[in-house]
Amino acid sequence: MFKILILITILVAGAVYADNIDKDAEILSYKNDEADADGNFNYAFETSNGIQQQEAGNIQGAAGSYAFVSPEGEKFFITYTADENGFQPSGDHLPTPPPIPEAILRSLEYIAAHPPQQIIQKK
Repeated sequence: MFKILILITILVAGAVYADNIDKDAEILSYKNDEADADGNFNYAFETSNGIQQQEAGNIQGAAGSYAFVSPEGEKFFITYTADENGFQPSGDHLPTPPPIPEAILRSLEYIAAHPPQQIIQKK
């Protein structure tokens, strides 16, 4: 539950920041289904300054996406899940770890194929 509150706080902060970018933006579409007895919810909106967001979830977690246009005119699109494993965003502009070097991959394969044997010492 705490993670969901953090997510909502981040999204509200993003909305406040976006409001300062274009204070005259209009809401083009808005949908907000009230949470049901099981805690399931669903909402989506789009504004005239290029912000879009949608999310659906329940007490176990949520999944959604959002998009916006930077002040430089670049369009960003992020999809995410938020659950017991935390907030997990995905987007083309987000940094990714470098690939594992081929020599390291071969070493890991060798170790997996030849597990170390235990040495039993006599006392």
